[in-house]
Amino acid sequence: MTEMTDSTITPEPKKKGTGGYIAVIIILILALGGMFFWLSSERAKVADCAKQNDMLNADMEGMNDMLEGYVGNMSNDLKTDFQNMLKTYDALLTKDKSKADSINAQKEKIQDLLDELESGKKMSAYQISKLRKENETLRKIMKDYVYEIDSLNTLNLQLTSKLDSTSTQLNVTKEERDQLEEDNKKKAETIGKAQKLIAGSFSSGALRGRLNGTTTETTKARNAVQLKSSFTIMENLVATKGNKEVYMQITDPNGKVFQKRSSNFTSTSSGDVPYTDMKTINYTGSRIDVAIYYDLNGQDIDKGNYKVKIYCQGQLIGSDSFSLK
Repeated sequence: MTEMTDSTITPEPKKKGTGGYIAVIIILILALGGMFFWLSSERAKVADCAKQNDMLNADMEGMNDMLEGYVGNMSNDLKTDFQNMLKTYDALLTKDKSKADSINAQKEKIQDLLDELESGKKMSAYQISKLRKENETLRKIMKDYVYEIDSLNTLNLQLTSKLDSTSTQLNVTKEERDQLEEDNKKKAETIGKAQKLIAGSFSSGALRGRLNGTTTETTKARNAVQLKSSFTIMENLVATKGNKEVYMQITDPNGKVFQKRSSNFTSTSSGDVPYTDMKTINYTGSRIDVAIYYDLNGQDIDKGNYKVKIYCQGQLIGSDSFSLK
């Protein structure tokens, strides 16, 4: 009989199930997909916000351009307001030196704001509005000092102020107000004169046709096919920049103005005047050469002296003359 040997039977190791790994991988893939979708959505939102921000900035710049003249008036009004407040505080100091420290502190604030306005940098409507609010706060503080020191009437200051889109009158007597208006009028006239453009270096006359289709200057009336005036508009750094219409008026020896169209009239400081032809230029403040031509289209012209006038921005900026035989 065969003898059986006792031995320990080792069970085969169980294969680990792959189902759990697959589930984890699927969850990770779904999570990554969700995250990618979320990031794409957020990037789209950021791009949309950036686009909207650019549009808002463009709108703000356009609004500031539209309000440029209005903002300039408000800026001048605020300057006048701050300057008058400084004068009022000086008057208060002469009445009560015991409050010198607090009054001088207010003066420093006002002077800082005034320096900001006079710095020459271009300010937006929002910045001007912010300064206006500070102006109102400082004005209220000043009124309290006047009430306390002078019982409202001792200094004979009129503490009525009306700051709107065009003018400010604060703490001034009638004489001071009248003087201020006169000064502003003189300043406006001075600025207007300084901004006026000047045309010089004229070369005016008639042109005759050549066989090759070009033109050359002529002094004979019977040969003229064109009239022209060339000139230089001089440098003016304080004049407004941008597109400007330049009008040429040529008058014949009989006093008749050549007109390309019968409706060609332009408004000037002397009233509406007829013009021969015009040209639009982009003025940057630097010298610019301009030439304006008028085709006679077969029209016969007389011998004699011809007068040329150049207008721009409603003002006569230069004149010339030439003679034809």
